[in-house]
Amino acid sequence: MASISTLPIPARFPDPFTTDPHIPERVIGERRSYRTVWVSDIHLGTRGCNAPLLIDFFDHVDCETLYLVGDIIDGWRLKKRHFWPPEHNDVVWRVLKRAKRGTRVVYVPGNHDEMVRPFDGFDFGGVEIRREAIHETADGRKLLVVHGDEFDAVMLAHRWLAFVGDAAYTALMKCNVVVNAIRSRLGLPYWSLSMVAKHKVKNAVQFIGRYEEVVAHAARSRGVDGVVCGHIHSAEMREIEGTEYYNDGDWVEGCTALVEHHDGRMEILHWAKEVAARNAPTPLALPAAA
Repeated sequence: MASISTLPIPARFPDPFTTDPHIPERVIGERRSYRTVWVSDIHLGTRGCNAPLLIDFFDHVDCETLYLVGDIIDGWRLKKRHFWPPEHNDVVWRVLKRAKRGTRVVYVPGNHDEMVRPFDGFDFGGVEIRREAIHETADGRKLLVVHGDEFDAVMLAHRWLAFVGDAAYTALMKCNVVVNAIRSRLGLPYWSLSMVAKHKVKNAVQFIGRYEEVVAHAARSRGVDGVVCGHIHSAEMREIEGTEYYNDGDWVEGCTALVEHHDGRMEILHWAKEVAARNAPTPLALPAAA
């Protein structure tokens, strides 16, 4: 396999191969083990990226195979403005460390990190870059793994509209960051303003439903049992006309991951909720009545 691990890393970014993490690995409670983990739409390089929650996720979860299902780095935003805090490098460091320790890491680029797509078939620091992948579950099902932007009619037919939509979405995410900064100071858990807005808008709900049907149909035409994608920031797992549809969500709004248990069972993890439950105060035991 070809390798691009020798490509220079821009000086403005810390070298994840040699730099110690800003946030060291830490585990509170037991570490979980899964056969496969899918994460997507992390959007490193933006203020909306929930890097601390993702770091916490990586510090509590082990897997045999890790799929990065696109929009891991937000090239669109980085072209306009440089934003790369230490926590974002910590995410990269944890991914590369997993690859070094023997976890198979497969990177399927999306539209926001489309600059990686020309390297299809290459190996970068132990990370396999693939335009798409076929995953076989423990119980023998075959799942197509794609980012999903190729099924988005707006992205295909009206690319300029996608950029306009991205600008509006970025503005909403800035509000999301401010709201959650205030909630954090008040001791309240993470809450997604943008996710609530998305599910309150009728057209957005209709688009998501139609998108899921189109993706499932494409997978069915490929002769596979199902599909795993990201792109629309809407975690879901359901069967559509006999085809299994899985969306692993995102780490900007929902902070979710799709996991495969060692027996082939699939599950969506809502990590913000899990962290909130873990950090919830333990109720004080009341003395027994006399």
